[in-house]
Amino acid sequence: MSTTDWLKPLQHILNCPVHAVTKSIAEWSELVSSAAGAWMDDSIPTPPAVGQSIEQEDKTWMVMAINENVVEILEIGSASLQATEKELISWTLQLNVGSNDKKGPAISETERHALKLGEWIQKQLESNEPAYSLPDHLTVGNRLFNEMIPFLLVTEQPGTKQATYTELEKLLRSFMSDDVLLIPLKSQEWLIWGSISLLRDEDSDAFDDQEEETLEDSLASIGFGLHEMLASEWIGECHLAVAAPTSPAKGMIETTMLLRETINLGRKFHIGTNIHLPWMLQLERLLNAIPEVQRSKYLEQSLKRADLFVESEMLSTLETFFSLDCNVSETAKKLYIHRNTLLYRLDKLKQETGLDVRQFRDAVLVKIILLLYKVTKRN
Repeated sequence: MSTTDWLKPLQHILNCPVHAVTKSIAEWSELVSSAAGAWMDDSIPTPPAVGQSIEQEDKTWMVMAINENVVEILEIGSASLQATEKELISWTLQLNVGSNDKKGPAISETERHALKLGEWIQKQLESNEPAYSLPDHLTVGNRLFNEMIPFLLVTEQPGTKQATYTELEKLLRSFMSDDVLLIPLKSQEWLIWGSISLLRDEDSDAFDDQEEETLEDSLASIGFGLHEMLASEWIGECHLAVAAPTSPAKGMIETTMLLRETINLGRKFHIGTNIHLPWMLQLERLLNAIPEVQRSKYLEQSLKRADLFVESEMLSTLETFFSLDCNVSETAKKLYIHRNTLLYRLDKLKQETGLDVRQFRDAVLVKIILLLYKVTKRN
């Protein structure tokens, strides 16, 4: 069980904020010295021990684990815990160490570092004043300062096989090469950083086909390929978002927030879609910021015949029409219908609603109405 799985229950029991933080042994010694007072000899560092606790600045810190030069700490937002509460938490932490010693082989250093990253990200996302740059002890080497491609993977199907960190990492390496960083976040949610070289591979393919791809086209192509591989080789259907390359050390939090928002918007406005691209959801992001009451009021004022937008034939026609940039001929081909049949449907929409999607202004209004109606009718 990861740390994040039991932090929330403990927070509920203690009725105060509880977080997992990581500090170097030197930083822990400074905290101990500061809490103990000036009488303590700073020249003699205090070795941390699992279950050890200190109180300072309305907080209680307790050592959860010690790994080489790093101390994993339980940060409790209260300095007034009862003695029995502290003893119970300390005993539980020490017991957990004993039970882990009896288990099979320890997790790899890569997974341990990924868990620390995930816990730090979760803490920042829950904070009112998050830190947007990774602390030094989490930026191992120079790797996280290089640009990488971020992905967010989410699975929420009941009964779905839950892959272990090792299984998923192995699968990702087969697709992205060895240069991949996998970070577990919430249950069934994974942050993935892939090598920028994936874009060069896409550019090579585009050159072979004598076609030039934009950065967004290349990212979308990589996302579709990754989703197809995960869906067929791992867990079945899942949701995947991808964003522009950035440095993990500087953009970890903002990128995670963007990817989470992208998946939420995609699932909200485009049911049945599993690959979500932030640059394709700009209008949805704007509409989502409008209060629900205002959205419903706008629909009531705009729709003369709401039932027309529920008809599967009309809905399919309009969505295909918009996806092909309002091109009548291409839409007719895609729908396998005669051009005149398509024009008849568009004329019917104009007659019933007063909106002609062949005109730019009306096309924008119909697109907005479709998006709002999808959300409003489900609420």
